[in-house]
Amino acid sequence: MAKRSLLAAIADEDSVTGLLLAGVGQVSNEPGKETNFITVVPGKTTVEQVEDAFENFTAERDDIAILLINQHIADLIRYKVDNYTNAFPAILEIPSKDHPYDPEKDSILKKVRRLFGE
Repeated sequence: MAKRSLLAAIADEDSVTGLLLAGVGQVSNEPGKETNFITVVPGKTTVEQVEDAFENFTAERDDIAILLINQHIADLIRYKVDNYTNAFPAILEIPSKDHPYDPEKDSILKKVRRLFGE
């Protein structure tokens, strides 16, 4: 399989379901690359599990091109998202059904503003 060919998702149940229905899901028997998504369930999924998934998708896997993460979930690990500097995988914060998108929190927009001196 070509390197950097998959999307990954760290998202709530509705977002993951929509992405899977769109054909983004991947399941493998290869150790460490079992799936390319994690469903975050409030009260059941810990911050440590979200951090582990983020580390797995960004540092350990070489087949992920873009990581989609719900912005409210990115807020749980904001320090990791904001300190991530690699070009690949690209991290895109997306809204969810219950949490609207706030451009003031988006790590990519913050970096762009710093580049332009805003």
